[in-house]
Amino acid sequence: MTTRSARARTGLPATLSRALTAPELHSLTQVPPATEWFANIDNPNTRRAYRNDLQEFMAFVGITAPDELRLITRAHMLAWRKDLERRALAGSTIRRKLAALSSLFEYLSDANAVTHNPVKGVKRPKIESYEGKTPALGDSQARHLLRLPAGEGLKALRDRALLSLLLHHGLRREELSQLMVHDVHLRRGVPHLRVHGKGSKVRNIPLHPGTQGLLADYLEASGHAHEKSGALFRPIRNNRTGALDRTLTGDGIYKLVRGYAKKLGVAIGAHALRATAATNALEHEADITKVQEWLGHANISTTRLYDRRKSRPEDSPTFKVSY
Repeated sequence: MTTRSARARTGLPATLSRALTAPELHSLTQVPPATEWFANIDNPNTRRAYRNDLQEFMAFVGITAPDELRLITRAHMLAWRKDLERRALAGSTIRRKLAALSSLFEYLSDANAVTHNPVKGVKRPKIESYEGKTPALGDSQARHLLRLPAGEGLKALRDRALLSLLLHHGLRREELSQLMVHDVHLRRGVPHLRVHGKGSKVRNIPLHPGTQGLLADYLEASGHAHEKSGALFRPIRNNRTGALDRTLTGDGIYKLVRGYAKKLGVAIGAHALRATAATNALEHEADITKVQEWLGHANISTTRLYDRRKSRPEDSPTFKVSY
């Protein structure tokens, strides 16, 4: 029987004997932003991936009516997993697709729309390695990258400060893009960055002394240091509108990093600089829980992906053998 709390969550009349009507359950197959389950997924990339995963699954099992979701069993999920494996998808991709379906069925189960979660008990591919796939630069490469923006022009000053922020603070490119001038502030007399991370979580990170100097040089040259509510990093030119007071976009940051990385002789994006910062901090004995907070990870298992200390070649027993 539908509980009052379940009816409150779904917004359904008390006269209904189930949590979701057929049209409402059908709306889940389209995953509109208004759906409570879908709306609770904060990350837009995750929302897009889960929407595609759900649509793919429904096409696989041939669901055409919303009531048919109630007929999904573990056998359906096993058949889908087998098909994903047949297509030679990466283990991490299969895990995500099963996680998407599990998330949906947990929501429907809580709302009394289905009797159980058929994904429970379906084994997911093991994590191949606790080491992340994103490449990290070596120390000498990182130092070289920081020196690549040459000269004293505004672009060079901006790019040196931007690269330093990425390499010394492990920010996501979206977090860097959202920085305002007032996000550089003092806490207990120490310069900090106020970073707006995933899930609307805010964290304050001490500002690296070298980055502080580069930022000061950039802001002095740009002339917008007094615009406290203005974007910190801005385009140097705008051929379309001419406006230069908007923030440098995440896509713009990605292209900027790619351009300098190409000069360095490597094909990486901004996320590789985040991986470099995390890897470097851990290799220099930073506490992994502190690194987790620093990076804004919800789960420490994500932080462990950057811990490459066990794979350092110099630590191999090979170099301990002596005859």
